[in-house]
Amino acid sequence: MKSSLLSVYTAAFCLTLFSQCVSGKDCVCELKNLARPFPMEKLNSYSTTANQCTKSITSTQLMEVDVLMLGLQRRLEQLEESVSVLENEDDGDLYGAVSLRIIELELAEVLELMGKLNKTINSHKHLSESTATELQSMTKGLQELEDFDLSHVVNKERENQRVKRELAECQHELQVTPQPPTPRPRHCPVGQLVNVTGPRTYALTQYGTSYPYGAWGKDPKPAPGKEDMYWLVALTSSNVYANYVRHYSSLSTILVGPDNFGNVILSEVIEGSPPSLGRTWRTSLHKRTATNTFMVCGVLYATRFLDKNTEEIFYSFDTETSEERYDLKIHIKKMQTNIQSLNYNPRNRMLYAYSDAYIVSYDTVFE
Repeated sequence: MKSSLLSVYTAAFCLTLFSQCVSGKDCVCELKNLARPFPMEKLNSYSTTANQCTKSITSTQLMEVDVLMLGLQRRLEQLEESVSVLENEDDGDLYGAVSLRIIELELAEVLELMGKLNKTINSHKHLSESTATELQSMTKGLQELEDFDLSHVVNKERENQRVKRELAECQHELQVTPQPPTPRPRHCPVGQLVNVTGPRTYALTQYGTSYPYGAWGKDPKPAPGKEDMYWLVALTSSNVYANYVRHYSSLSTILVGPDNFGNVILSEVIEGSPPSLGRTWRTSLHKRTATNTFMVCGVLYATRFLDKNTEEIFYSFDTETSEERYDLKIHIKKMQTNIQSLNYNPRNRMLYAYSDAYIVSYDTVFE
């Protein structure tokens, strides 16, 4: 629209009467344009360049550095805490070796993230420099094109658009009646997890110590007559590569994908035949920093190994608000050195752990 106005006004002010003759009832005028023609090709070229710049810089690229920086910050905090625990509680035996291995893995994650961050920053720097050069060239060229606007049509049109926009905003503010603030409804009726007590029960499975890996718990939606039954899976080898599908208020699966830098991904499972994945949440929790995960009322919790007597719930991710926390520090008293799996049952608010061939249950506390 601006280009059309500019062309019309340029023609109107640059056309000069050259000659005139009368032949009968017809009046014939010959006009000659004394000014330079408007360089429409150059304007179209600038428009194409601007569109290319817009397509070359996406929102995903802008978020890459933020995601990597957040992940690196979390890893450094975890590494610092692990080193501090080792310095204060090293017993010179098995615990020290395990702690050193954890620190080694965390340090490897930090170095890997730093490499990805440096590579991403260099790529963005090159893109930024090339884009800045294009913008400088376009700015200079557009300023030259404004010289053709002899009657200041473009400037007046800009001013008119600004006044219209401010008037519309003012009218909208006068007409809108602000709604009273409504409190955000609590999505979890039991509240927030603040403690784990117990254990309430502790027993060796009927398969003995030959099956150190596995899981157990109670069905959150049991069939009639099976409300008091438990399920048990006993394994002779680790199942660290398995993806659990757990049924709480809805089905969910916890998995790790390479497109999320090795971080945990949480997906909603839509029931059907066959089932399919629905909403997906990407977290900054790296798979190597957590020993177990479980869901409580739409919130993902993760644990880590502190020592042979204590497991710590240190992380949470709220699927409703996408809020992440790394400062929970909820301790679980262990009866064995390792916990292979954790499952929460919303019917009785119990946490079920499979720990080195033993099945253990805990009470959960909410507020």
